[in-house]
Amino acid sequence: MHWRVRAIRGATTASANTVEAIREAVMELMDELEAHNPLDPDEIVSATFSVTRDLDAIFPAAIARQRPNWDNVPLLDVQQMHVEGSLERCIRFLIHFNTPNPTVQIHHPYLRHARNLRPDWSLAEVARSSN
Repeated sequence: MHWRVRAIRGATTASANTVEAIREAVMELMDELEAHNPLDPDEIVSATFSVTRDLDAIFPAAIARQRPNWDNVPLLDVQQMHVEGSLERCIRFLIHFNTPNPTVQIHHPYLRHARNLRPDWSLAEVARSSN
């Protein structure tokens, strides 16, 4: 069996720069991630969360670490580069994981206002769900 490293991207937005709003957004994003991807936290190489400069009430990784079986996943938080006019209060992740199935289907969750970041993936999801 040949294992391969794959990656999952995702993003969402928080309604405000508060612990509660960021926690709600991260938990919703993580719920979507886990509901649609065959992901075993023991096979995760690492997860990086990035946030726009207007979010600093709590680290998204601290929220993810509280989820069942995520306490030993290597997690990192970084601040996204600021680009004038870019999406505000945005939380993104990039998760690298090992899999014995190199053709595993991956769902990249883009929620709330972050859906506009990858409209091509949103359209693919609509097409897939209507089949």
